Amino acid sequence: MTAIAPAAAGTTGSKNSIMESASPLSGRKKAQQSPGSRSRYHVSAPGHCFRKVTLTKPTFCHNCSDFIWGLIGFICEVCNFMCHEKCLKTVRTACSCMAPTLVQIPVAHCFGPAGQKKRFCCVCRKHLEGNTAIRCEVCELHAHSECAAFSCGDCRLCHQDGSQDFDTLHHHWREGNIPSGARCEVCRRTCGSSDVLAGMRCEWCGMTTHAACYVIVPPECGLGRLRSMLLHPACVRICSRNFSKMHCYRISESCQNDLGKDGIQKISVFLQTSGKQVLKVFDGDDAVKRSHFRLVSIPRITKNEEVVESALRTFYIPDDSLDYELQDNGQQALHSNDILNRNGTPDEKAIFKENVPEAWLLRAKPQDTEVLKVYAGWLKVGVAYISISISKNSTVDSVINEVLTQLGRQVQLTSRQMNQTRFYIVESRKQVVQVNLLLEGLPVQLSKEEYTNLLQEHLAIKSHLVTITHVYGSQGAVVVQITCFSEAERIYMLAKDTSVSNQQLTSLVIPEIMHNKLPKGGSPLLVFVNPKSGGLKGQELLYGFRKLLNPHQVFDMTNGGPLPGLHTFREVPRFRVLVCGGDGTVGWVLGVLEAIRHKLVCPEPPIGIVPLGTGNDLARILRWGAGYSGEDPHHILVSVDEAEEVQMDRWTILLDAQEVTEDGKENGFLEPPKIVQMNNYFGLGIDAELSLDFHHAREEEPGKFNSRFHNKGVYLKAGLQKLSHTRNLHKDLKLQVDKQEVELPSIEGLIFLNIPSWGSGADLWGSEGDSRYGKPRIDDGMLEVVGVTGVVHMGQVQGGMRSGIRLAQGNYVRITVTKPIPVQVDGEPWIQAPGNIIISAAGPKVRMLRKSKHKQKKQPASLKERRSESPSSSDGGH
Repeated sequence: MTAIAPAAAGTTGSKNSIMESASPLSGRKKAQQSPGSRSRYHVSAPGHCFRKVTLTKPTFCHNCSDFIWGLIGFICEVCNFMCHEKCLKTVRTACSCMAPTLVQIPVAHCFGPAGQKKRFCCVCRKHLEGNTAIRCEVCELHAHSECAAFSCGDCRLCHQDGSQDFDTLHHHWREGNIPSGARCEVCRRTCGSSDVLAGMRCEWCGMTTHAACYVIVPPECGLGRLRSMLLHPACVRICSRNFSKMHCYRISESCQNDLGKDGIQKISVFLQTSGKQVLKVFDGDDAVKRSHFRLVSIPRITKNEEVVESALRTFYIPDDSLDYELQDNGQQALHSNDILNRNGTPDEKAIFKENVPEAWLLRAKPQDTEVLKVYAGWLKVGVAYISISISKNSTVDSVINEVLTQLGRQVQLTSRQMNQTRFYIVESRKQVVQVNLLLEGLPVQLSKEEYTNLLQEHLAIKSHLVTITHVYGSQGAVVVQITCFSEAERIYMLAKDTSVSNQQLTSLVIPEIMHNKLPKGGSPLLVFVNPKSGGLKGQELLYGFRKLLNPHQVFDMTNGGPLPGLHTFREVPRFRVLVCGGDGTVGWVLGVLEAIRHKLVCPEPPIGIVPLGTGNDLARILRWGAGYSGEDPHHILVSVDEAEEVQMDRWTILLDAQEVTEDGKENGFLEPPKIVQMNNYFGLGIDAELSLDFHHAREEEPGKFNSRFHNKGVYLKAGLQKLSHTRNLHKDLKLQVDKQEVELPSIEGLIFLNIPSWGSGADLWGSEGDSRYGKPRIDDGMLEVVGVTGVVHMGQVQGGMRSGIRLAQGNYVRITVTKPIPVQVDGEPWIQAPGNIIISAAGPKVRMLRKSKHKQKKQPASLKERRSESPSSSDGGH
């Protein structure tokens, strides 16, 4: 039987999670005594070592968030937790050095660059400043980049992975970084603070409490005001082994900071200042290989025990300094009676050594016996872990037998490594491996057999492990199911570097929604965000929605488009869609939905809009506004939940380019026919020409087009350049509406309207009554045909001084074009060759969400209802 060697925690060489006494309680007691064993103030929360300090500036309590009156406060020497003397008895927040050991099922964070708002580090509790700030893309954890390695692995558990099954959801508490006006759900006093890291907030329901009050809140979470649209974690399953959380949530890895390259590493190993120097300390050999170190600032004359104690505090290790030692590169340890920089001089005068070691290694001293902490791998267990004494003669069998004696269950031993080495006891059962990957970028309209052959040719897939389960021929995409983790990882990574027919492949890990577990009557929200729209606002919205909802229901449009989200929700019987982007993004989603609706259990989900584009005409007529201006994402979601459903026409445009003779006869094809879908409007002539100029300018310098003000300025400049331009459009085309010839006046632009908003909110049709035509509606099955005489006329329309020239109204349009002409469909322009253009209804109407006119309902006053319906009070960096 294999013997168990002492396990390393944190990184190789230290033992902060194994050198505990025989039980969790006694382990906590020991943690409180060190490293600040000289401290006289101990509290019930594990790990803290408080000492009395004299306050020299205004200070707030981290426990109750109130101002500390007087000159005396109490601060933890390890994590900088500050509180009143009266609050020492009620401190419940664990010290940063102990918090990771209290997490039963660690969940890794997805770190990315922080937002612009003021935040505090969840590890050292200090203010975040400069470029070293990072945040988790899934939860409300903020930290310095150098502190991230010591953060607690307690991100939200957003899915089941086959080993941890659960049906109920408990509150997921996160400390601090909540608005200063937030109130405690228990005592109703203010619990938030903008001055310190204080207060607790549930990341699912948004409930806020004091750190001393949240322990009496019932553990089960009701998901709050957004529960009807939130995708419950118990309904999502994904086999995530071999894949990072970034892969599982489809988060671009480019947003991750390189935590190993922060500015702290540029500091000299020994920075000689007045009475201080800085030591470069590695937490074992593995940290040396990865160049992960911490800088320890100490006085020049310092005993070894004090140096080791400072290093332990820097690495948030709560153990006794007598159990550790520092070694230089030559593996020579400092003796206990050494004083740093003493060079054996007779008078023991402190001088600097001539050959200073490049780095110091923090190591645990060899012990005859070690303490191994074994965590229960199931959720319903009374203790966080079981402490087992082991020696060189201990075996896996002996450890399991001892754990069996204490837990009384049939188990097997497994191990995982997160921020520290851990040993887990889990139930013995065979896990079925089932990894689903979506591969996009393949040639379109191929058969399943042809796609299989392509994958075997380019990715060398193993047919006995890989099966194509879904084919989306119109999108050039397939979904493969893989029954081996290593094969799934190989295909995932290889696909990202593979091109088929000069098209780069896209590979995404797709979760499975267990639709039979969805709550009855629920309608989860599928969110699409185009982060390239609206400048940086799209990226902040993406972060905000991931934080408020389950990140598995939020999709980045730049990472695979709409297909991954629609495929994920294919078996959900009822759901809604929220599209965050411009009119082009909405059209993109509607186009893909139209192509694959026959494969969805809910083929016509209602669609809401957060306008991030420039024109946003569709969003305007559905009352979502002229453009997103930083509204709280929680308020947006509540508005979506209260929105009303309306129907909207959708149109198919057939562009059949043919050579047309002078007498109007067709004489052969110039190019293959093209079919596009139209939601808002279709323009020919001067309107499309301006859109084309804007499109070319954006392609030349895309970085400048990050604000609506600049975009409209480019449109204005293009329009001024066209003032002297004349185009006799009526001579270059013929128009039929409902098979009736329409005589065109002298115009430069012809526009077909499906919605009563054009050119960033202008009323082109006009509001005047006309007996010849009916009142325009988005669901009447009719198109309005309008002409404009030039740039000046268009400017007058957008200024509200005039309307367009009404020409016709009908449901079938045929246009014959005799010369190449600029055209645009929903803002997407190109030059169309001569030929025929036919516009007709595109199948069933689409269901849209229109924002309700009435104000949002006030929150109920009773405590019980508030607990179930309390909205998120965190602004989350928006």
